[in-house]
Amino acid sequence: MAYPDYNQSLPRNSANHTPLSPLSFLARSAQVYPERLSVVHGPTRYTWAQTYQRCRQLASALARRGVGAGDTVAAMLPNTPPMFEAHFGVPMLGAVLNTLNTRLDPAAIAFMLQHGEARVLITDREFSATIRAALSLMPGPWPLVVDVDDPLADAGQLVGELDYEAFLAEGDPHFEWTLPADEWDAIALNYTSGTTGNPKGVVTHHRGAYLNAVSNVVTWSMPQHPVYLWTLPMFHCNGWCFPWTLALQAGVSVCLRRVDPALIFPLIREHRVSHLCGAPIVYGLLINAPESLRQGISHSVAGLIAGAAPPAAIIEGCERVGIDITHVYGLTEVYGPAAVCAKQSDWAELPIGERATLNARQGVAYPLQEAIAVLDPETLAPVPADGQTMGEIFFRGNLVMKGYLKNPQATQDAFAGGWFRTGDLAVQHPDGYIKIRDRSKDVIISGGENISSLEVEDVLYRHPAVLVAAVVAKPDAKWGEVPCAFVEVRDTANVTEADIIAHCRAHLARFKVPKQVVFGPLPKTSTGKIQKFVLREQMRSASAMD
Repeated sequence: MAYPDYNQSLPRNSANHTPLSPLSFLARSAQVYPERLSVVHGPTRYTWAQTYQRCRQLASALARRGVGAGDTVAAMLPNTPPMFEAHFGVPMLGAVLNTLNTRLDPAAIAFMLQHGEARVLITDREFSATIRAALSLMPGPWPLVVDVDDPLADAGQLVGELDYEAFLAEGDPHFEWTLPADEWDAIALNYTSGTTGNPKGVVTHHRGAYLNAVSNVVTWSMPQHPVYLWTLPMFHCNGWCFPWTLALQAGVSVCLRRVDPALIFPLIREHRVSHLCGAPIVYGLLINAPESLRQGISHSVAGLIAGAAPPAAIIEGCERVGIDITHVYGLTEVYGPAAVCAKQSDWAELPIGERATLNARQGVAYPLQEAIAVLDPETLAPVPADGQTMGEIFFRGNLVMKGYLKNPQATQDAFAGGWFRTGDLAVQHPDGYIKIRDRSKDVIISGGENISSLEVEDVLYRHPAVLVAAVVAKPDAKWGEVPCAFVEVRDTANVTEADIIAHCRAHLARFKVPKQVVFGPLPKTSTGKIQKFVLREQMRSASAMD
C-alpha cells in the first residue's frame, strides 16, 4: 500500500517558511502602530515609527563601519533608549549583541571585550572610568568606542571616537535589513557572573529569543500596549527578552537609569506603569519604601520576580502594597525566565501565608520551553515527586542556549545526557511544581547533615527587623561546617545577634540554626543577587586567622 509523502514532495519554501526572529516584531509594530509611544526617557519620547527608524540607522551606521554577520557589538549601557535600540539594530546586520554588566570591574570587562572580539563598543559616559581602565588592560585591537552622552547621567567623561547621536546620523533610516538566514544564528552573547575563574560566554539564537519573547506574553497574560518600567537591567539576559516582548505587544518602555524607590513610584504614578520585573531585593526596596512615596497610585502593578527564590515575606509584602507577583525562574543559559510558578485559581482562597509559600516555588516549564525536570544528576532518573527527595534541575527545549563561546568542554558538560544541567538542587512536589532547595555549592554540610541555606534565609526574612539576609557555610573544627547568617536590618531596627538566633531556634531544627550572625551591608550584583562567594571567602579568611 502506498502512503502519502508528506515531507519530500512538499519542501519548505519562502512562501511557507520564515526564520523566527524577534526583529519581525519591531517591523510589525512600526507598521501597525507607528504613532504609538514606544520609549520614554526623562523628557524624551519616541514612537514605534521613530524607534524603528533609529534601529535601522544604527544597523546602517554599523555596516558602514565594516560590521557584518557574526561580528560582536558590545554595549555598556544603563536602561536607556540606546540600549533598547541595540537589541534590534545590532541583529539587523546578523551581528551579535554583547550587553555588559555595568557593575563589573575593568579586568572583567576587558576579558569580555577581548574574548567576544567586540568590533564596536557603545558605552554611557557614567562608566567612562571603568571603560578607560578596561581598554588599557587590552593588548588590542581595541573596538570602535561610541559614547552615549545622556543628559540624565550624573557624571563621567566621553572616552570614545564619536557620539552616539552623531553615529546614528551616519546611518540610513531606510536601511534594508534582512532576517537571519537561519533562525539558529546567534543573536546575543551574555557572560555568566564568573564567580570562580573567567566568566563563560552564553550564546543565544534568534529562534529562542523569539519564542521566549512570546512566552513572556503568554505566561504573564500581557495585554496589548503594556507600560513597562525598566527596573530590570537590560544587560541581564537581554532584559529577560523583554525588549523583544515589548516590540511584540507595541508596549511602552519607561527607562530607568538606576533602581531607586524615589524615582520608581513617581514614574508608576505618572505613566500608569502596568508591569515591571526584578530580583527579590528590588521588591524589598519597594515594599519597605516610605508609604508617602506610594500615595496617589490607585492601580495594581504586575511584577515578575526571579534571580533568587523569593522569601514568603517578600511575596506577602508585595500583595500588601498592590504588586501582583508572579514568580519565574531561569538562568542566562535559558534566556532568563524559562519556568513559572503558574497560579491556580483555588490558591486565591488560601490564607496569605499559605498562598505565599505556594507562590515561592519555581513551578513548571514556560509555555514554549519543552521540559523542566528534577533528576538524579548521576543516573538522570526522575526523583520521586514527594517534596522531599532532592535532585538537580534540568531543562530541555527551544529556550536553551546554543552553548558557551570558545568553550567546547563546558558546553559538552552542560549538555551531558541530552539535558541542560543548571546546578540548582530542588525537590518536586506531588502537583509537579518544583522548589529549589539550594545551589549545589550553597548546601551546608554540618556533621553529615545537609542544611539548605534558602530554608534558613526564609526564616530570617520573617523577622520584622531583617531587610536582607544570606546564609553561608562557616568552617568548624567539630562539625566541618556550620551556618553563618549575614543580615542587613531596617534603619529603625534595634536587634541583637541573640535576638536573631532565638528567632531561628523557634522555627528551625537546632542544627540548622546559624551559629553566628554578622550585621552590615551585603555584597550584591547589579541585578540584586547576593554574592555568596564573597561571604564564603570572608568566612574562610576569618577561620584561617583564628
